[in-house]
Amino acid sequence: MQELLRAVSREAILPHYQSLSSDQIMEKAEDDFVTVADRLAEEMLAEGLQRIIPGLPIVGEEAAHADPSVLQRLRDDCWIVDPIDGTHNFAQGKPPFGILIAMASAGEAHTGWIYDVLTDRLCIAHRGKGAFIDGERISATASGEQPPVAAISTIFMDPAEREMVRNHVAPHYRLVDTPRCAAEQYPRLALGQNDVSIFNRTLAWDHAAGVLWLNEAGGKAARLDGSPYRVDEIERTGLLGAASPALWDDLAARYEQLS
Repeated sequence: MQELLRAVSREAILPHYQSLSSDQIMEKAEDDFVTVADRLAEEMLAEGLQRIIPGLPIVGEEAAHADPSVLQRLRDDCWIVDPIDGTHNFAQGKPPFGILIAMASAGEAHTGWIYDVLTDRLCIAHRGKGAFIDGERISATASGEQPPVAAISTIFMDPAEREMVRNHVAPHYRLVDTPRCAAEQYPRLALGQNDVSIFNRTLAWDHAAGVLWLNEAGGKAARLDGSPYRVDEIERTGLLGAASPALWDDLAARYEQLS
């Protein structure tokens, strides 16, 4: 897998980094971009993954955008692919951005890869077997700061929820900017940089690998009510991530008071 990720980075992504022309950046929706590199990378990843397991269905971000019926594959065995996670950053010629790949069965991810294109860092998780960075098993570590460090994404919240989070949750934490890249945010939650995160939009290609990896590292990522994240809950929103179950519980309790 790492060789495929490196090849896609080398041939499809990095040649376009900091060299995109305006006509190579398209807006799929408000503040949601796709570039020629995203599309080329997804094509290369799909070809490579088919060589690894021929016939296994693929749910790619760009393929699903072009044909929403692709999302039905999330109910069965499948690959889940985000060819460039952090496209907003990539399109502006700045880090972070990465590649996210997961394998899922019956709506649950069981294997995940989080690849940092610029640093070659590879995070891997296998359900029940732990989380790894560049081959070394890791355990999630909190920042140790008081108040805890929070990266809260309010971009996709409705105005009422955004206001409640800002007024009733955010004051209990030291806020830091989100990287606008799940491939960076999940590692930050395990590596002592961020303690908690709130995600509103929870698309499978953004979160399948990261949720699995953080949970396997000993942190916690789950829905607002504590239920497990499933990749086939296509319309559902809201997800909390934390460096430890205790930090997750504290954030969830504060969030519950908003309802």
